[in-house]
Amino acid sequence: MIEADELTKTYGRRRAVDRLTFRIRPGRVTGFLGPNGAGKSTTIRLILGLDSPTHGRVLIDGRPYRGLDRPLRQVGTLLDANAVHGGRRARDHLRWLAQTSDIPRGRVAEVLRLTGLAEVGHRRVGGFSLGMKQRLGIAAALLGDPEILIFDEPVNGLDPDGVHWIRGLIRSLAAEGRTVLISSHLMSEMQLAADHVLILARGRLLSDSGMAELVRSGGGDVLVRTAGETPLAALLTARGATVAPEPGQGLAVTGLDPGEIAAIAATHGIALVELTPRAPSLEEVFRRITDPELQYRAEPHREDAR
Repeated sequence: MIEADELTKTYGRRRAVDRLTFRIRPGRVTGFLGPNGAGKSTTIRLILGLDSPTHGRVLIDGRPYRGLDRPLRQVGTLLDANAVHGGRRARDHLRWLAQTSDIPRGRVAEVLRLTGLAEVGHRRVGGFSLGMKQRLGIAAALLGDPEILIFDEPVNGLDPDGVHWIRGLIRSLAAEGRTVLISSHLMSEMQLAADHVLILARGRLLSDSGMAELVRSGGGDVLVRTAGETPLAALLTARGATVAPEPGQGLAVTGLDPGEIAAIAATHGIALVELTPRAPSLEEVFRRITDPELQYRAEPHREDAR
C-alpha cells in the first residue's frame, strides 16, 4: 500500500503539491488524474524518493522508498520509456537491471515473453518504435515481480492491440492482490481500467472515490425519443425537468427519472420509442470537477475570428 499524509512540496513560492492525504490500496487499480500542472508528476517523484517533501510524508508498505531494502523487487515503475540507452540491446538492458537487484537471470526471458518482446530481445533499443520501448519499460517494471506498480501513461505509443493487452495486464496484476497506480490523460481508457480514482488540480486532492461512484455523481440524463412531434418537452419542463433537443426527435432530460418521464408520456397518450438512462463519461465528470481550478484556459475557436 502507498500512504500519503499531508504530503507537500514547494518550489520557492509555488506549492506544487498541497497537503495530499490518500491511500492507494492493494487489489485494485487506482487512476491518477489531473490537468497539466496539477502536481501528478511531482507526487509520483515524491512517492519514488526522487524528490523530498517540504512537509508530510509518503510511505510504501510503511517505509519511505529510500528505506526499501530491494526497491526493484518491491516497486515497479514505468516513467519514461525513452530513458534507455539506444545502443543497448533490450535483453542486455533487462539483464543489467536484474544484476543490480539480485534478480534471477531467467526472469529476463519471462518478462520479454510476457510483454511480447521475446523475438526482438536481441535488437538494439534505438531501433525500437515508441510502442516497443513502452513494452520494454513495462518489462523492466515487472522484472522484480513487485507487489506495487506505478505506470505513468502506460498506453503511450501502443497500437489498439497493445492498449487492450496492457489494460488486461493491469487488471490482472490488481486481481493478484498487487497495488497498481496508473496516471494517464486518456479518460476513456482510464474509465475501462481503473477501479478507484484520485483527481488533482493545482496540487490539491479534489476527489478520492471509486470509479462507479464518481461517474454516478455526475448525474447523467435520460434520452427520450417519440414517434413524431409531441408536446412532451413542454410537459416535462412544466414538471421541473431541464430538456435539450437531440437529433432524431430526441430529448435529453435531466431532473426526472425514466419512470417519471414514462408516466407523464402515458398520461398524455404520447408513445415513446426510446427511453434510455445515460451516465456521464469520466471525461465529463472530470471536467466538471476540475474546470474551476484550471490554470490554462484557451478561448474557444470561432470561424468569424479569421
